[in-house]
Amino acid sequence: MGCVGSSQSKGEGNVKKIRKPKPWKHPQPITKSQLIQLREEFWDTAPHYGGTKEIWDALRAAAEADLTLAQTILDSAGIIVHNPDLTVCFDERGARYELPTYVLSEPKNLIQDN
Repeated sequence: MGCVGSSQSKGEGNVKKIRKPKPWKHPQPITKSQLIQLREEFWDTAPHYGGTKEIWDALRAAAEADLTLAQTILDSAGIIVHNPDLTVCFDERGARYELPTYVLSEPKNLIQDN
């Protein structure tokens, strides 16, 4: 049962076509190396937020891949995409996985490293 405006893609259940997050700005201009450090810190600590390491690994692979490969990774891992920009996903057991935008795309105010 769905809302009047809801739709499903080609009879595949709750599969949503993923997309890159909308353009965003970091609170302060950030360098590429700082962004990489933020991402590494997130991925290193992500399994401590719950869920399984295998799903976190699949989410990381999807976040670092192009959209077509990312969709394949998510489908094969059984990840349910709640938000098409991957900021909220679930595994088949119902565990929630929240990804910050900075692991999914670069900010508009990214500055060059010195």
